[in-house]
Amino acid sequence: MEQAPRGTRLHIGIFGRRNAGKSSFINALTEQDVAIVSDVLGTTADPVYKNMEIRGVGPCVLIDTAGFDDTGVLGLRRVEKTEKALEKTDVAILVFAGVFSEEDAAWADKCRTRKIPVLPVLNKTDVGETEGVAEAAEAACGRAVLRVSAAEKTGFEAVRKALMPFSAEERSITGRVCKSGDHVMLVMPQDDSAPKGRLILPQVQTIRELLDRGCIATAVTPETMEAALERCAKKPDLIITDSQVFKTVYEKTPRGVALTSFSVLLADVKGDAEIFMRGAERIEKLQEEDRVLIAEACTHAPASEDIGRVKIPALLRKKVGQGLGVDVVSGEDFPADLSPYSLIIHCGACMFNRRHVLSRIAAAEAAGVPITNYGMTIAKLTGILDKVVIPGRE
Repeated sequence: MEQAPRGTRLHIGIFGRRNAGKSSFINALTEQDVAIVSDVLGTTADPVYKNMEIRGVGPCVLIDTAGFDDTGVLGLRRVEKTEKALEKTDVAILVFAGVFSEEDAAWADKCRTRKIPVLPVLNKTDVGETEGVAEAAEAACGRAVLRVSAAEKTGFEAVRKALMPFSAEERSITGRVCKSGDHVMLVMPQDDSAPKGRLILPQVQTIRELLDRGCIATAVTPETMEAALERCAKKPDLIITDSQVFKTVYEKTPRGVALTSFSVLLADVKGDAEIFMRGAERIEKLQEEDRVLIAEACTHAPASEDIGRVKIPALLRKKVGQGLGVDVVSGEDFPADLSPYSLIIHCGACMFNRRHVLSRIAAAEAAGVPITNYGMTIAKLTGILDKVVIPGRE
């Protein structure tokens, strides 16, 4: 459990005013000294992300945030980062003490607008409870208040129990494209862009899932694919490839064998495959004066044949024209204003949780900008999008 990738963990955001006891709450909840505790206002500055395993809840990421009542120039910037943490939050814990303020109610409303479940927690119950506070919190959050004392470490079993229904959703990578007993061939290039001595996360996760589901998994490179097929007594049921060699693998795939890519499968696991598929079709309408945004989840050092920074821009400009504008952002960077763009192309987002990807999809839809991902983009640009397996497409 401790080795579970961050992108598959339940993300629990802890929000509240300064000195509501958020950091003390985290330490009591996890039964560890995870967060720095101080009586000084504003001790927690930028959001702090900590991989944990909470008893009864499982692997999760706790997000300790700055108080949303912070003030001053720096304080307002901290509040902006606290609000940005909502993009990744699967369930929000709103910690308050003494009073339930208009700011508390406003943040409960922010979560409701984003369809994020909220658990209201009244802390510092060891020093008494102000009349009417719990009722106000329940009315704003639509859920019964959980009463705790971080100082005395009481009430936390109820919090853990309340979190259990939100345990990270298990979304299958291959469950909609193959079944137990199927032979699945995985084609994985080992070129300069591949990490030396290891496989990338989507490949590892896919192989493990196939083995767990009782499938027969064969791992090859594009160069050894044909030799492997010749040695098979019967054709594989499915071929999963790295998107950057989609066209090459398609040309080598025997007739009647289903083909997809790791990135296409992640479109269903991390985001919304139907929305991404519609976004890929928008490529046909791109004009040379348009701008495209390419968003990478991880912040790696670009390789000479980088798929997002080199290969996809080259394919786009080959189709649309060399004047096509392409901007690349990575990690947490994502423009607040998406209006300059005619299309957004996101990576597979193996390092993001699904909530984070869905928040970007929502931002794109709100701006009226189509969004797709790497795998579907490459399939479209190489003329095979209608020929590959996409989860949910008949």
